[in-house]
Amino acid sequence: MRITRESSYEDAPKGRFEALRRHVVTFFANVGNTGRLAVESLACLPAVLARGDSRAAFMRQLYVTGIRTLPVISVVGLFTGMILGLQVGLVLRRWNQEIYLGAPVMLSLIREMGPFMTGICLSSCVGSAIAAELGTMTVNDEVAALEIMSISPVRYLAAPRMGALLVMSPILAFYGCVLGVVGGGVVGQTQLNVSFQQYITSAMSVAATKDLFVGLFKATIFGIVIGAVSCHEGFATRLGAVGVGRATQRCVITSFLLILMLGYMITRMFYIEFSI
Repeated sequence: MRITRESSYEDAPKGRFEALRRHVVTFFANVGNTGRLAVESLACLPAVLARGDSRAAFMRQLYVTGIRTLPVISVVGLFTGMILGLQVGLVLRRWNQEIYLGAPVMLSLIREMGPFMTGICLSSCVGSAIAAELGTMTVNDEVAALEIMSISPVRYLAAPRMGALLVMSPILAFYGCVLGVVGGGVVGQTQLNVSFQQYITSAMSVAATKDLFVGLFKATIFGIVIGAVSCHEGFATRLGAVGVGRATQRCVITSFLLILMLGYMITRMFYIEFSI
């Protein structure tokens, strides 16, 4: 996949219909290029792991994606569970059913909130950094220099980042869910008079393997989406420093929207039966 391209010069659109047509064409072209970049990056992962220098770059990306985001994931996961525990507990208290607090907190976290909050954190912390880094390299002609030396920017730059997000997203989502469940239990015991043992018993009574796998599957898809969007926006950066800022902004906004839409679609696919 060739990254650098000559700048295109087109006349101003003649009328609103022409402007709309160009926006539609550009939208589908960006979708196609992002999907193609994701496929090529994932296809390059075996080659990345086989080479020593590429493997070292992949390990650095694992550290950046996983270890450096742990403080953010920890705080977000813990307080997400605490907020869920408090709000759900206040509702259950109306019917004196606080002992069942663990069930809705557990299901909410492993099905939806854990992967969702992890995706949001990764898109804002990691995805924006990837877009800014690759965008700076693009406007400084470093990506063009790689292509001149017959080095694939997709394999050298995109694949390690995509692989790191693919590996670390489900791990961080699981970690965030565990902290969220603990946070809900702390709120239940300290503010709702629900013992931690009762809370855990209620939580484990509804936890199913399917729910865990669906949550991890969501997190994996979110990681791929964040990596693809971030790398595409970085490689598509133009107009110098202004373009880098715009690429970072587009990366975060697009990732947020895709996480929301894909989260709903995956839930719809696994938990609601289709009737014909």
